[in-house]
This record gives sequence, structure tokens and C-alpha cells, in this order.
Amino acid sequence: MPSTSPLDGLRFAFGTLTVFPVRVTRWDREAARGGMLCAPLAGLAVGAAAACLGLVLLALGAGAPLAAVATVAVPAALTRGLHLDGLADTADGLGSGKPAEDALRIMKQSDIGPFGVITLVLVLLAQAAALAQAYDASWARGACAALLSATVARLALTLAARTGVPAARPEGLGAAVAGVVPVRPAAAAALLVALAAAAAGGAWGPYGAVRAVLAVVLALAAAEALLRHCTRRFGGITGDVFGGLAETSATAALVVVSLG
Repeated sequence: MPSTSPLDGLRFAFGTLTVFPVRVTRWDREAARGGMLCAPLAGLAVGAAAACLGLVLLALGAGAPLAAVATVAVPAALTRGLHLDGLADTADGLGSGKPAEDALRIMKQSDIGPFGVITLVLVLLAQAAALAQAYDASWARGACAALLSATVARLALTLAARTGVPAARPEGLGAAVAGVVPVRPAAAAALLVALAAAAAGGAWGPYGAVRAVLAVVLALAAAEALLRHCTRRFGGITGDVFGGLAETSATAALVVVSLG
């Protein structure tokens, strides 16, 4: 097997987690490891695109609510809605109350049940409301919130792909990336994102830095709680669970950043 280069990981991350025109040249465990470690970079790119659209609308005279809705729409478009679809499927699977095999079958169905619909509506409303609050405070704070939430959403995937977390199915994205990231590199990625968040939040003083770090920590804690619950219920992770983790951590980060 040829040695893995950093570009293989970047291609894997952007090719599987975004719609950017990146061709995935390798689909093995080594490339998946690099890809999941690079996942926060893919999130940063998505967040930058979202923040840019929000700022353009503000510059054109749009209010904070419209800028917030547009900012929420960009990550959905740049992922083909896969994370939102995964969130809805995960909610349906968990809400069904059925054994793991039946719940996984429900999650694979193409339709969305009532639990999924309710969860999508509440999550999207929460994201838009939190971003509107951030944009109301200042354009810079809204842009930073968009960047932070998208980055932390993909960081949650890095941590979910760590060693020791099994796949619920033998096929699919969950099986391809389950357990590929050693714990220490995953922790190092989390530390780097937290430090970057503190540096960005420091523009608003010490409290801003603390709030940004808290947003990272609490977002990852919410994702970890969901991950553990899904692992118990389904026997492991799936691609849908990854989508649910991304949207859960993004929402939690936005809520924390909007406070104060």
C-alpha cells in the first residue's frame, strides 16, 4: 500500500464532508485517518463560506435575522443536507424505541418520520436564532460564530472516529471511519481548535475568550453524550449518527456564543 500523504487526508475530508470539487483518490483506513483528522479544516472552509454570505447580506442592508438564515443555509447546501438528513434519521431511530436492528432499519429508510421532522425544525430554528443574536451584537461576532460552529461540528466527527468507538454496520461511512483516529491525535485536534477559538474570542476581551472555549467544550460534551447514547442503542456509529453529532455540536456552540 502506498504511503499516505497529507493531501490524501485533505482530499478525503473535503471529498466526503463537503460538495467542493475534490476527488477522493484513496478510500482505505490510512486515508480515512488523515481525513478525519482534517475534518475541522473542512468545517472551517464551510464556516468561512457561510460567514461571507451573512456579511454580504448585512453589507447590502439586510437585517440580522435574514443574514442568520442565509448563514444556516450555506452549510446545508455545502453538504447536500447530509448532516441534517443524518440528524433526522438518528432522531427517528432513537425515538422509535425499537431494538437496535429495527432502529437501524428505520434510519436507512428514505422517508423522515415525526421525530426527525420535529428535531430538524427545532435545531434549525435554534441555529438561526442564535446567529441572529450574534449578528445583532456585531457583524464580527456573527461571522466568528459561523466559523466556530462549523469547525466544531467537524471536530466532533474527528472525536467520534477515535479508537474504541465501533461501527453499527459493516458498510457505509460509519464503518469506513470508525476507530481510525488514535485518541492522542484526536485530543490534540480538539486542543488546537480550542486554542484557536480562545484566540478569536480574545478580540472581545477575556470573557470573549472564555466564552469561545466554553462553546467548544460544551459543544463537544453534547456530541459526546449523543455519541455514547447512540453507541448503546445501536451498537456503534453510522453515517447518520455522524450527521447528528455534527448538527448537535454546531447548535450547542452557536447557543453558547450567542449568550452574554
